[in-house]
Amino acid sequence: APRSARGRPFRGSSKRMQSNIVAKQHTSNACWQSIVKKLDQYLSIISRNHVPPMITRKMYIQVFSFINVQLFNSLLLRRECCSFSNGEYLNTGLQELEEWCLKAPDQSAALLMEELLHIRQAVGFLVCHKKAQKSLDEITSELCPKLSIPQIYRIGTMFWDDKYGARGLSLDVIGKMRALTAADSTNTDNSFLIDVNSSSPFSMEEVLRCCGSSINNPGNVDALPLIRQRSDFHFPTQLQPED
Repeated sequence: APRSARGRPFRGSSKRMQSNIVAKQHTSNACWQSIVKKLDQYLSIISRNHVPPMITRKMYIQVFSFINVQLFNSLLLRRECCSFSNGEYLNTGLQELEEWCLKAPDQSAALLMEELLHIRQAVGFLVCHKKAQKSLDEITSELCPKLSIPQIYRIGTMFWDDKYGARGLSLDVIGKMRALTAADSTNTDNSFLIDVNSSSPFSMEEVLRCCGSSINNPGNVDALPLIRQRSDFHFPTQLQPED
């Protein structure tokens, strides 16, 4: 009887812990799913308004580039973001984005995921279970080939395993990276951050090529209600495609 009495609270607390974990996972998934929902909504609006596929692709490349910069720089600036559990949270979100990319039109999945390369490799580092056994060459050539030494050093020294209590990088690897970072005369306090690329240029030739018949025959495109209401904009709807 005493043994049974001691066991009940343990099972109860275990169930509560499991419930908390499930609740947190549900909340985490909901956050990422809301982002995916927004991506779908804007893609639907763009499609309804006959935006050329090339411009749509450029727009979404820019969006994913922004996501990459914001998430990656957050890791480098905030130690609480460099935990194992946060790596799992980000990994869940990246999987949601990857699934969305695979359904993207015009075979854009590879291009969009390429824009997330920095954060994908950083997250791969956070959730790697055997960091202490990795050599510097393995880290730079296999685990994080896209990241610079200062970036890996920054994440590696701020990493903490809040889930399993595992060790981070070995002291030998950290020492080598510290020496390489110090030897780099171009290294500044914030040189490990990546910049926001606010432009995604395209030429007029690209626009003309992707628009095709829509430009040659404007009558093929439905005018917006606001335009149809104005008499001075009736001429596009009166144009007929040539036989």
